[in-house]
Amino acid sequence: MADFVVKLADERGRVVQESVEQAASAAEIRERFAAQGLMVFDIRERGLLTGGLQARKKVKLEQFVIFNAQFVTLIKAGLPILTALELLGKQQRNPYFKSVLEEVRKQVKGGEFLSTAFESQGVANKIYTATLLAGEKSGNLEEVLNRYIGFQRIAIAFRKKLMASLIYPALLVCMMLLLFTVLILYVVPQFGKLYKELNAPLPPMTEFLILLGNNAQKYSLYAGIAILAGSFFFWQWKRSAAGQSMIDQMLYRIPLLGEVILKYHVAMFARMMSTLLGGGLPLVPALETAGTSMESRLIADGMKAAAQRVREGNSLSESLHEVPLFPELAIEMVEVGESTGALPGMLTSVAEFYEEDVQTGLTAALSLVEPLILVVMGGVVATILASLYLPILSLGANSNMPH
Repeated sequence: MADFVVKLADERGRVVQESVEQAASAAEIRERFAAQGLMVFDIRERGLLTGGLQARKKVKLEQFVIFNAQFVTLIKAGLPILTALELLGKQQRNPYFKSVLEEVRKQVKGGEFLSTAFESQGVANKIYTATLLAGEKSGNLEEVLNRYIGFQRIAIAFRKKLMASLIYPALLVCMMLLLFTVLILYVVPQFGKLYKELNAPLPPMTEFLILLGNNAQKYSLYAGIAILAGSFFFWQWKRSAAGQSMIDQMLYRIPLLGEVILKYHVAMFARMMSTLLGGGLPLVPALETAGTSMESRLIADGMKAAAQRVREGNSLSESLHEVPLFPELAIEMVEVGESTGALPGMLTSVAEFYEEDVQTGLTAALSLVEPLILVVMGGVVATILASLYLPILSLGANSNMPH
């Protein structure tokens, strides 16, 4: 999946620019807008140099959730939607989000659906706009928004727990890289100068380290440029369909952590599906919306194929059997939910089960990874220091020998 910037003509003939997130291709976007009777002038994939300024204009998820919580409170108090949007827009400190709410209010005042107005601004994901549309059509807007807020609060809390668990290992890796860089770029060349003055015979390991340090110091600028260029091209490649699929396959094959990553994606999918179905969205649109919102390209493509099979008359559990790597236990739980007519509730249970499993698995994996990082760090530093000081110790031993 990739993000696109689209220029099109709206119903009034005005040329507007919209952001489309996580779309499979430009052809899919063109077909989608053509089905709505809109003329598309230009579609460009958003990259580092495309739509850069607009890409930085994002509304934080926490801020968007707070807005929706306040929005629901005002609607529940009996205020009209336009009045609620006006009041919340005036109190926004983020100038960009304030302008977005003003534009949304204008479009709603002009007769647009609230979901359509938010979608045109590119600040809300597909889960939000799809559930919002279902709520508008069913007249159950408050319940739909409450479901969305609940889903996002759980997702935010879950991500924060994961990030907190990864902070210490990340710090260890950064410290190890920093220490290795300092030793190679600054410490090793100083020892090289000392041994050159002493004209002492050096062991092969010491010679290799000094050669590495001198070359690293000499070509560090070129190495930095090469790393930046490589990072740029890698970042562009990983945004492509082939790059995303290959990265997903590599992530899922990582020992210990691969299974945790897969379970995390399954938990997020189940939570999205539960929210969409609970909000009144039909199964196929819910499956398509949740699939396109997934971070994993493999699962997103699998869900697109699963939605097609459901449209052809297969059950959701049967269709999920064809999704690569999708856990059998999750499919069995979905099958039970379908047979009992309680699919949204069962999907919530699936999400809770795998969220807890992810937390447990991540804790177990990190309990092994952290000591491993410390051992590797200690081993690298000890090897470098031993190689550097070995000639000095040898010279000291030789000088103490009787002539």
